[in-house]
Amino acid sequence: MRRAIAGRLRRPSRIRRSLRASLALVLGALAIIGLAAPASSGQSGDQGGAAVEGAQRTKSSFAPGPGDPTKSFPSSAALKAQGAQLYQDDCASCHGAALRGTPGVAPSLIGVGAGPVDFYLSTGRMPLASPREQPQRNAPLYDARQIDALVDYVSSFGGPPAATADPSKGDIAVGLHQFTLNCAGCHQIVGRGGPTLGAVAPSLQAATPQQIAEAVRMGPYLMPRFDPRQIDQHQLDSLARYILWTRKPDNAGGWGIYNIGPIPEGIVAWFLAVAALVIVARLIGERTA
Repeated sequence: MRRAIAGRLRRPSRIRRSLRASLALVLGALAIIGLAAPASSGQSGDQGGAAVEGAQRTKSSFAPGPGDPTKSFPSSAALKAQGAQLYQDDCASCHGAALRGTPGVAPSLIGVGAGPVDFYLSTGRMPLASPREQPQRNAPLYDARQIDALVDYVSSFGGPPAATADPSKGDIAVGLHQFTLNCAGCHQIVGRGGPTLGAVAPSLQAATPQQIAEAVRMGPYLMPRFDPRQIDQHQLDSLARYILWTRKPDNAGGWGIYNIGPIPEGIVAWFLAVAALVIVARLIGERTA
């Protein structure tokens, strides 16, 4: 019996070597991807529930620091009345007719200020089709006047003015340092986004400087918020300038591979290295007669 098994093991394979080499490459790549993948879906049930619960807590926006610039939005009685009508039609079912929120569904909007309202509406994250889903960037449902109307109406219930950022006053080196320190862990070093625990960090390639400033001070969804003592105005301007730079980064002396980060770039390097090793092994391991 043992001799028969040993004979079978020593028998030459009927599968061509090129196919076996290709299969080894695919399996090796899958192993690398598996090691680099985020937590499995079997562990994400509780984390996903915690993410939804955490996102439902009210996060009011930090006010800009003393002397820092702010974004001004138009305001008038007619605009506020239009905003009140839009709110009752599209927002009150989740946030409540009196803006006090609905426990377990949506937070209160009293005292949030203009910044969060402008951010969620101008990026198309609100209104949501379902209050249980993560707000994702989409085409805005409202035009500019309707967004101004909702901002005027909701901000009339209190809250700080909206922060703003001017990339022309920032420094790319400072922005890179702040982004690496506070943002790259989720958004990836050149702002392409990616999966994180219980959520997906969005790409920042379409964010405007105004939306960047609003997000930093408010902390949308699971993102932490940063006050002017943590990220001051110059650092905020620099962050906006760096994020704009990442859309056309200088890849001098290298192969950008869409700037998607070290893990996929490493996988590409492994593919090239393994392919080179297979070619070398074939050349030195077989006669070419």
